[in-house]
Amino acid sequence: MHYYNISLLNSPLEPFTYHSLKSIDIGTKVSIKVKNRVVEGVVISTCQKPDFKTVEILEIYDYFYSAKQIELSKFISVYYVCSLGEALSLMVAYCKNGSDGEYEFNSKIEDIHLSNRQKEAFEFLQKHKVSLLFGDTGSGKTEIYMYYFAEMIKQNRRSIFLMPEISLTPQMSKRLHNHFGDEVVMWHSKLTPLQKKKALEKIYDGSAKIIAGPRSALFLPIKDLGLIVVDEEHDDSYKSSSKPRYNARDIAIYMGKLYDIHVVLGSATPSLGSYVKFPHVRLKGGYFNSKREFIYEARVESISPLILQNIKNNLQKKEQSIIFLPTRANFKYLICADCGHTYKCVFCSVGMSVHQKSRALKCHYCNFTQAIPQRCSECGSENLTSSRLGTAEVVKELQNEYSDAFVEQFDRDVITTSNKLKKALKRFNDKETDILVGTQMISKGHDYHGVTLAVIFGLDNMLNMSDYRAREKALSTLIQVSGRSGRKESAKVLVQSFNEEFFKTYVNSYEEFLEAEKEYRKDLYPPYKKLCRILFSHKNGIKAGEEMNKMLQMLYQFSEIEVVGFGKCAIERVSDKYRFEILLRAEKSTEIIKAVSTCRVDSAQIDMDPIEFS
Repeated sequence: MHYYNISLLNSPLEPFTYHSLKSIDIGTKVSIKVKNRVVEGVVISTCQKPDFKTVEILEIYDYFYSAKQIELSKFISVYYVCSLGEALSLMVAYCKNGSDGEYEFNSKIEDIHLSNRQKEAFEFLQKHKVSLLFGDTGSGKTEIYMYYFAEMIKQNRRSIFLMPEISLTPQMSKRLHNHFGDEVVMWHSKLTPLQKKKALEKIYDGSAKIIAGPRSALFLPIKDLGLIVVDEEHDDSYKSSSKPRYNARDIAIYMGKLYDIHVVLGSATPSLGSYVKFPHVRLKGGYFNSKREFIYEARVESISPLILQNIKNNLQKKEQSIIFLPTRANFKYLICADCGHTYKCVFCSVGMSVHQKSRALKCHYCNFTQAIPQRCSECGSENLTSSRLGTAEVVKELQNEYSDAFVEQFDRDVITTSNKLKKALKRFNDKETDILVGTQMISKGHDYHGVTLAVIFGLDNMLNMSDYRAREKALSTLIQVSGRSGRKESAKVLVQSFNEEFFKTYVNSYEEFLEAEKEYRKDLYPPYKKLCRILFSHKNGIKAGEEMNKMLQMLYQFSEIEVVGFGKCAIERVSDKYRFEILLRAEKSTEIIKAVSTCRVDSAQIDMDPIEFS
C-alpha cells in the first residue's frame, strides 16, 4: 500500500492523505473523495502510513504537474498567502501522452528588419536575465520582441508573450501570424472549449513556438521555455483581483530565475518599480516623424466649444478623432470648477474621496476625515463639483452635434466579446468610424494610423485619486493615449486639466518624472516599502468589524510592520456584504508574510502588493 499527501485543486484546505495500491509519481493529477464529493487533486508527496484510516484514490489521470510548476505554486501560495491547491489551480497540467514532434522552421523572420538603434537594444536585452525595454510609443518594441522570438525558435526554444488583456490580442495576433504562421498560439479566456483543445494540442506536441495572451498564458505546460516577454508591463491588468491575488509581471520575473531564462519587460511608461529594480535600454522617438501638439484647457470635464471646434475641423478634413475618459471610478473627488483646487489628505498627500452619505471627505490610507467644505479654500469660490463624465453621455452629445458623423463607443459596456472588438477595430481602421469614444481600452497599444486628434478627459480625477501611484497613472495615461495619435500624420492632443504645469513638464520626459517620483516615494511607498491590504467581508457588519479588530490586535505584536490604516472600506458594502480593511507597510515582504500568516483569521483576504485601494 502506498500513501500520498494530496493537494485539492481550487480548495483553501491543506493537503489530505490518501492511499493507493499503485505507485504514483509526484505531480500526478488524481480524483479523490472528500466527504460525499468527488474532487480533483495533485499528488504532492509520499508519506508513511498515518495513524488514522485513509480513503483510496479513485482515479489516476494521464496529466501531471512538473516539478517546476509545483515549485512555482509553492512560491505563490507562500507569497500571496493562499493554499497550495489554490495556487496549483492556476496551472495547466502536462499530458503524459503528449508527443514531441519535429517541425520545420518556416517563419518569415527575414521580414523582420531592425534599425541600428533596435539592434543595440536587442543586444542589451540579450546581456541581462531581466531587463526593461523602455521604448516610446511607435518606437518599434514589437519588432524587437519578434526578432527575439525568432532567435528562440532557431535555438529550438519557445517563448511566452504576455499582453495586459484580451483587447490587445486581435491586432497582435495578426502581426505574429504574418511572421510566424501556425507556430503562434493565442491563449485567453474568450476561446471556445474546442479552440482551447486545439491550442493545447499544439502546445503539447511542440508545434506552438510562441504562446501569446494575457496573464493566464504564463501557466501553460510549455517545454523548452527560453523567453518571457511582458508587454505594457506597467498595466494594472496583470494583477489578479481574485484569489490568489498574484501579479503576472512579478511571477514572470520569478519564473525567469526558476527556469533560468530571459525575461523582457516592455513599456513606453514603465512602472517605477521596474525602472528602479532592473537595467533598462531606452528607445526614443517613433517610427514616423510626425509631431504632436499638446493643448491644455483648464476646466472641469465637459465638451467645451474648443473641443467641438477641433472635432468639427477634423471631420471637415475627413480625419479621425479619439476621445478618452478614464474608467468610471467608484469615487468622486472634490474639485473647484474655477481654480481647479482639489483636496488632499494632510498626512498622506493623496486625494480625499467624497462620501455624500456621511457628508465628508475621507482619506483611504489613514482614514483622516473632514467635513465637505462649502467654499474653495484657495479662491473662495462656491463652485465646488464632483461630477464625472461618462462615455455614453459623450457619444450622445457628439451624435446630436454632428448628425452625419459615425461616433462609436469603445468600452466594456459595448465591447463584450472578442468578435465585437475585432469588428470595432476594423471599422475604425477602415475609416468607417469618425470618432471613437472609449475608456482605458482605447489606450492599450492599438495602432490607429489615421488619428489626428486625441481628446483626453478626467486626468485631474486620476491625479487626485487616493492612490500613491496617482501621478504615475495619470501621466502614463496621457502618454499612452496621446501615443495612439499622430502615427503617420501630425496630430493635436487636447487635454482638459487644471494641472498643465505638471503634465507639460513630464509629457515628453517620462525619465525625468521617474527620477522625481523616486524622491516622492522613498521611505513611504513601493518600490522602497512593501504594502499589504487585508480585506474582511461578512453579511453581518458587526462580525466583519470584530474579525478585523481581532487580527489587528495580533498584528500590533509585530514591531517590524506598521499598521498604516484600518476601518470600513471606502465602498462599505458590496454584494450584500459589509467590508473592513487593514493596510500594512514594512521594509520587506517576508516580515509582512510572517505576521499575516501567523495572525490570519478565517475571513481575512490577503492582498500582497495591492494596486487597488477602493
